[in-house]
This record gives sequence, C-alpha cells and structure tokens, in this order.
Amino acid sequence: MKQSICGQLIAVVLLHREQIPGPPPPKGSLIEGQNSLGMWAMKLPSADTVVVKRTLSTVTEYPEGLPGAEETPEYTEHRKNFWSSVKPAHFGVKIASRSLMILVRFLITGLFIGLLANFSFGRSLLLKYPEFFSAGMFSRAGPTEEEVKSASFKMWFVGHGYTDAAQASERGSKLDKEVITKVSGPEVGYDTTPIILVQCALVVLSQRGNLPKGGVYTPGAVFGPTDLQQRLQENKLSFDVHVTRSM
Repeated sequence: MKQSICGQLIAVVLLHREQIPGPPPPKGSLIEGQNSLGMWAMKLPSADTVVVKRTLSTVTEYPEGLPGAEETPEYTEHRKNFWSSVKPAHFGVKIASRSLMILVRFLITGLFIGLLANFSFGRSLLLKYPEFFSAGMFSRAGPTEEEVKSASFKMWFVGHGYTDAAQASERGSKLDKEVITKVSGPEVGYDTTPIILVQCALVVLSQRGNLPKGGVYTPGAVFGPTDLQQRLQENKLSFDVHVTRSM
C-alpha cells in the first residue's frame, strides 16, 4: 500500500514539474571528442545533474525566482532582474581529459564499483584494495599536504542555444550560438568545498531575510541572486567566459 502511494506521489510530481523549452540534446556516444575544448569527454552519472535540472525547473515555474521571507524592496527588484536574465536549459555532466586513457581508467573503475558494490564481500574488496580497483587513481592514504596545495580544478560549461530565444519553442529550429565558460579554483575536495560551505553559511547569516522561507530548495534557487559568486571570487575561485561564437 505504501509503495503504491509513493508511486502515485512521484507520478503527480513528475506530471506537474515544469518542462524546459526546446529539444533535449542528442544522447551521443559514451565517450566522445569535445573539439571546442580539445578534450575527450565521458558521461558521468552525478547528483549534480539532478540538482541543476531541479533548479532550472524551478526557474521555469517561477520566472522571477523565489521571494524572500522578509526581503527589501531593493532586493525584490534585484531578484527579478537577476532571474529574468537566466534561461532554462537542458543540462548534463561529463568528465573530460586530454588523455583518452584516463577516461578508460575511470570507465574501468566505474565498472568495478558497479559490479562489486552490490554485495558485502565486493564492498570489502573495494575498501581494502582501492588502488587496484581504480588503476591507481584512489588510495587509502589520501593526498599529502603538498599534493593538496599543488592541485587545482577546472569545470568547463559548454552551452549551445539560440540567438533569438523565441526559436527555442519552434520545431526544427537549429542551434546557432555557443557559449563556453569556466569555473576554476584550488583543490576541489579539501580546499574549494570548505570555501563554498563557509561562504554559503555567511550569506545565510547576513541575508536571511532576503532568502526564501524555509523548505527544501536547491542551492541555485536560493543563492542565485545573492552575492555568493562575488564572495567566491574573493576567495580563490574564478568565473570566466571563455568564448562566445556563432555555430
């Protein structure tokens, strides 16, 4: 009975979820060349995809964003202007490298995890011998302080869209614009993650009235109009537009 009710609730949520306009991107192959970046890319199952899709669905449903619990008139105008410039898009995550062999190693690691993580003995093997099952990419020891200091990350965002937004709802219209942006910063796990968490907490503490009333929201829906990006730029992260061009 409980499973039946849960299934019905999920169906209702999916039915009423706002759809993002425009055709979804082609599925493509598992590994493909990203000519615009000079890299090989592989689809990556990631919670990031679900979170971003939920954010963009919220933007589609609430074009002016979510109002703050006690927001000021100035912030109300700022929020509306901010979200009016954000266009919903189809989104997916890939891992990229200039070396095809590195992606093959990730693929092999994913296969091992998928096969062995389903039963206790397999999980025990993964925990005991991470170096073997990841082809040396993971270890029990973790990185040294020097390795953390010398590490960095880059995230490329490759967007394809329309010069005229009205074309998104037209059948058969071809994409004619490409925008590539980049987010970069220090080592992603031990450095960047704490930086982001602390800055998000400071925004909540200092701007609580401008944030939506309590509930379950994605980070983008809550922090989008705030000064979070500026705070991150002041703390070792960079946000850059790499190229904008016609396709």
